[in-house]
Amino acid sequence: MRWTSKARFLFLAPAVLWVLAFTVFPLGYSLYIAFLKIDSKTEITRERVPMVDKDGNPVMLANGKQRMRTIIHKEQKTTTTFQGLQNFRRMFKDSQVATATRVTLTFILSSVSIELVLGFLLAVLFNRHLAGRAAMRAVMILPIFATPLAAGYLFFTILYEEGGPLGFLGIPFLSDPDWALASIIFVDIWQWTPFCFLVFLAALQSVPDELYEAAVVDGANGWQILQKVLLPVLQNTIVIVLLLRLAEALKLFDIPFALTGGGPGIATQSYSFFAFRTGIRFFDLGYASALCYGLLITVMIIIMLTFRRLRETYG
Repeated sequence: MRWTSKARFLFLAPAVLWVLAFTVFPLGYSLYIAFLKIDSKTEITRERVPMVDKDGNPVMLANGKQRMRTIIHKEQKTTTTFQGLQNFRRMFKDSQVATATRVTLTFILSSVSIELVLGFLLAVLFNRHLAGRAAMRAVMILPIFATPLAAGYLFFTILYEEGGPLGFLGIPFLSDPDWALASIIFVDIWQWTPFCFLVFLAALQSVPDELYEAAVVDGANGWQILQKVLLPVLQNTIVIVLLLRLAEALKLFDIPFALTGGGPGIATQSYSFFAFRTGIRFFDLGYASALCYGLLITVMIIIMLTFRRLRETYG
């Protein structure tokens, strides 16, 4: 029996309501507050009132006057002011935005590049017949199952300079700006290289054996097979993995939050971390929302340009 239109709408309603409540509304509301200046302050007032005992009788001083006490009242007041594009203009003048952008770009160029290359090379290695290959594959993908926040706290323990397992090296992993950023990059590589490895390995296993055999018959060596056979065949997979890692790396927050707290100073404060601090710690919600939309627009432009290039190449 075919469903009626009302029955279909009834089953679709929970999903539609979920999307509206937790995706569309927050997105629209955050865009609205990006045009506002939100000020929140606590007003403190003091009031002098007479003191009384437990029976309700006034408490008197030795001079015959009634004893007084001070009551402190705290009231949270929030004011909003519409200011147009001022929050977006502020982004281009803020030195902390420039620093956070530099940290994020350094992280992306270093970690994503190494993860792609290392993941691809490991996939090529594990695609061959090796003793204990299944067990080694299982061990390789274990870091994927750790959340970035847990990985950050794990490596905070390992890299702690005053009592961690690597403290004897005397390297300021978390207190030196350059070493702190390098530590964040290392933790991200440790966690996300297995993801690249897993996707590339699945793609390599789908390559027909006839391609390898034809290349060997033509006299191609290992480097030529890699360059002329594997890379062209896996080009789409490489682009997809690059986009996935790029979108995830641009949101860098968990590892600096747990590992360095954005320090020392603001040396490891990523763009997302700066937006978080601006909104949650300093309660500048309008500016924080504008920062987040700046990141959203950047990611959308990168993805649109990438897919346009793919359509020009393969369309």
